[in-house]
Amino acid sequence: MAVVTKTFKLSTQGESEIHDVTEEVAEGVRRSGVTSGTVTIFVSGSTAALTTIEFEDGVVRDLTDAIERLAPRDIHYAHDARWGDMNGYSHVRASMLGPSLVVPFSDGKLLLGTWQQIVLIDFDNRPRKREIILQVMGD
Repeated sequence: MAVVTKTFKLSTQGESEIHDVTEEVAEGVRRSGVTSGTVTIFVSGSTAALTTIEFEDGVVRDLTDAIERLAPRDIHYAHDARWGDMNGYSHVRASMLGPSLVVPFSDGKLLLGTWQQIVLIDFDNRPRKREIILQVMGD
């Protein structure tokens, strides 16, 4: 069993911006030399998250609208009162989805559905440089 760790960086604008990172993850798996196993994708930081969606305009809009309804930006957050950075909603949103995702792969190819992509959502209220860590495990 091999374990290979790779990273890549992504500049984001925040405000629930959604990035398709499927190709970067697939490339990391290819470059690892591991042909079958799982890849864990992890974003460092507490105001971004990872998930899978069909990355098309309608679903992207539906997801951002749903997140706004679940954790609205315009309500009181104790975090804001303590730190004054006004991104309490960002922390709550990120924690609801989580910072990591595990995807299986075989013959060097991610085993995603036909319309399924891996996305990073940056919930912060300012631009960020995100580091995404890939840990590839398998044979």
